Amino acid sequence: MRFPRLFTDATLVVGKDIRLPAEQSHYLRQVLRLQKGDHVLMFNGASAEYEAEIILLSKQTCDCRVLSSDTVGRELSVSVHVIQAACRNDKIETVLQKCTELGAASFQIVVSDRATLRLAPGKSGSRLSRWRKIIIEASEQSGRTRIPEISWRKSWSEIQSGGRCFVLNPEGNQFWTDVRPGVAKAKSVTLAVGPEGGWSERDLENWQGLGFEGLCFGPRILRTETAAPALLAAIQAVLD
Repeated sequence: MRFPRLFTDATLVVGKDIRLPAEQSHYLRQVLRLQKGDHVLMFNGASAEYEAEIILLSKQTCDCRVLSSDTVGRELSVSVHVIQAACRNDKIETVLQKCTELGAASFQIVVSDRATLRLAPGKSGSRLSRWRKIIIEASEQSGRTRIPEISWRKSWSEIQSGGRCFVLNPEGNQFWTDVRPGVAKAKSVTLAVGPEGGWSERDLENWQGLGFEGLCFGPRILRTETAAPALLAAIQAVLD
């Protein structure tokens, strides 16, 4: 039987009770129509799921008793880190949702020459909270036990990368078929995807300076919200 999955920041210990926040209590009671005695699966970012029983459920409160734990492994064997150029917010949300489902390890949203999203000073905190909520919901739905990290990068000096690093570019000097064998053996891969208008020449020079290799994924030009999920799916196919 498939139980509803919930993420919590709390420590989960078998035999101990945990109180869920009002928002999750409302979701269980009003949306899922659960009742006292029903079971849920919980996770807190480690490689385990915890089965818990609802022992109290009211309008504002839900108490659960942790019954058992199970170590699970649903992460990709290669850590794939997505760097997405700032673009329309709905497109960013699509990237976060789909790439989380496909196993991305982290996200960095970066400002570029043609970025269509600019966050005023002091506004990044609320936007990051919204984005993290989307990532958590995608993790709950897809069965992941780890929550990808999300960061806003307002300058090139803040960007973090590791492993094989690729910047997607329709005019890149190598193709997916060229790098596929190396990607399958890598421990970590970083992908940089441009905004709606593509990377500028200055952007590409900056990526080259950071050690990124130009990569042409295929003969067609993908939308900014399509590129990262498509490449993640291709990487997963290589690993499988």
